[in-house]
Amino acid sequence: MRHPMTFALAAAAMLAVLSGNVLADKFEGRKKCSSCHKSQAESWGSTAHAKAMDSLKPKTKAAAKTKAKLDPNKDYTKDKDCVGCHVDGFNKEGGYTLADPNKFTAAVGCESCHGPGSKYRGMHRKSGADFEKSKKTAPRQGLADAGQDFHFEESCNACHLNYEGSGWKGVKKPYTPFTPQVDKKYTFDFKKYVRDSKAMHEHYKLDGTFVGEPMFMFHKDFQAVAKVGEKGSDD
Repeated sequence: MRHPMTFALAAAAMLAVLSGNVLADKFEGRKKCSSCHKSQAESWGSTAHAKAMDSLKPKTKAAAKTKAKLDPNKDYTKDKDCVGCHVDGFNKEGGYTLADPNKFTAAVGCESCHGPGSKYRGMHRKSGADFEKSKKTAPRQGLADAGQDFHFEESCNACHLNYEGSGWKGVKKPYTPFTPQVDKKYTFDFKKYVRDSKAMHEHYKLDGTFVGEPMFMFHKDFQAVAKVGEKGSDD
């Protein structure tokens, strides 16, 4: 005879698994971010990060690949040792996978810097609506607690400084073949390149919904010269 307690325990276990999946940090893809941050997304579209996957295709960046002792005729878009630095959330929940590639996580997009958005994106939407309605602000710390990254220097270092001898503490295989020894242009200075709109994206005025710390190190500098952008509407 099947004991009712068996079913109860099984149901509880299943609920715990499902709840864990719901609560886990999950990559959502830049389409979700772009639905509200329209100007940022359009600006990002012309950056080097937006073309990151294209650079892995055969006959692209041929001179650079040859200099780094890579085969310029090879298709590296299926190479697991390369793809991770050219997409969002490689092999992580909701992120890019070779088995099921998603065009909205291909390339180095929003979540590569700001973190997987499954928890904090909804907070942006709700708090933004509250601010529009009554000018009610929300603590930025809530976003950080939900997984939004306000520093992200280590995320950049994980690709740009991941070569032997770089001095970065997180160095591990597979290493990037594009090192300063190959070409000085691969010397990476986070504080310099994070200000480069050709690599990142242009910055636009934020409406003031979120207040307090944590704050990105150049937040005030960016906002002081930011343009007024066009907002989308979240679907």
